[in-house]
Amino acid sequence: MATPMRRTLVALHRATCSSLKNADASLDLRHPLPLYLPVRTKKRYFIPPAVGTKGMKDINMEDKARKAGVAPRQQYFERPINIASTSGIFDPYIPPEGDARLSSLSKEGLKQRTEQIKQSASSQLAIRKIKEHDPQFSTKSFAQQAQEIFVEAHTALTQFNKEKLHSLLTERCYPEMTRGNRYKTIRWSFIESLEPPKVVHARCPDMISKGNLYGQVTVRMHSKQTLAIYDRFGRLMLGSEEQPKDVLEYLVIERHLMNPYGQWRLHGKIVPSWAPAKDPIHKTVMIPGPDLKPGEEFDPLTYEVPKPKAVQWSK
Repeated sequence: MATPMRRTLVALHRATCSSLKNADASLDLRHPLPLYLPVRTKKRYFIPPAVGTKGMKDINMEDKARKAGVAPRQQYFERPINIASTSGIFDPYIPPEGDARLSSLSKEGLKQRTEQIKQSASSQLAIRKIKEHDPQFSTKSFAQQAQEIFVEAHTALTQFNKEKLHSLLTERCYPEMTRGNRYKTIRWSFIESLEPPKVVHARCPDMISKGNLYGQVTVRMHSKQTLAIYDRFGRLMLGSEEQPKDVLEYLVIERHLMNPYGQWRLHGKIVPSWAPAKDPIHKTVMIPGPDLKPGEEFDPLTYEVPKPKAVQWSK
């Protein structure tokens, strides 16, 4: 009984398949490919470890590579450096307290003068090294040249001329002068020199190798200047354009002596410990105004600023 039934089903299956093939050929139909959709299963909070990896985390891979005869790759922690300028001021000049105030004829002024003469021996040796690489260097003419570099650098800062600033400032001084000035307006002017600038300090340090020399010359400059800084809304933050001030500064000018195309550039300033504190910045505060209805205009003449309410603090 089972055998005839099986033969009947096989014959019926063959007839059905042949009829479907004939229908597809007549209608020229193409069946779409099967579509597979990813289905997210239940989230597993524990994944069992793979076979044979038990205790592998405790093994140091470097020691395992050395035992296998494979040298592990060495990791280098490097940071880029720039040899066109130094990263700081070597043996900075210490300005005498009361400079530009004490007379050289007074007792304290004579003491300071004698100390400067004693400390000028190392400066003379540095000036000799600088003259070996820059024969045109002279302390008398260099002071005036340093003042011109200072004026040109600050004039370019007010205009934010990047190309000129890079030619007048070292890579250390550039971020210090331009940081935080993107949305500000600077008005600066040089009026006159109260005293002629003079060279007070000189050093000739080396970096990386013994023959890679840099020249650092400190110039004392006493002048009259005006400075005004406005914020991005045009409000005055610091200084005044009309009121000049007497400014005593110690400028550090640097040059890479081993570079034949090197130039003297502004490297930084020395601020003495006895210098007076800077003027505070005028901060602008928004005063709350009245709640206006549509169509109303604000009249600042008749408006009174509300006073804060008195608060009784509990004892």
